[in-house]
Amino acid sequence: MNRFRLRAVLVEKAALRYTPAGLPVLEAGFRHTGTAVEAGAERELAFDLTALALGSVGEQLDREPLGAEVELAGFLAPRSRRSNRIVLHVTEYTRISGV
Repeated sequence: MNRFRLRAVLVEKAALRYTPAGLPVLEAGFRHTGTAVEAGAERELAFDLTALALGSVGEQLDREPLGAEVELAGFLAPRSRRSNRIVLHVTEYTRISGV
């Protein structure tokens, strides 16, 4: 199973673009800060993550302001068929708070 869920802040957005078939695509950057338990010890986390959102999810996310905190859900996959770089493909999100 490849399911990913993360709460993060929207820190950057590229211009909304369209595939040759007319499907909207948004590439966005998110920053996560928090904690996780590893080997019985709490660990501080802070990292940036690139995400892609297609279709109506991409259009909706494009309307969110920078600084908005969101909960993202989706799956991890290569950026494209010819890439080994992993990105989060967002299939849904919920706005938590923000600007």
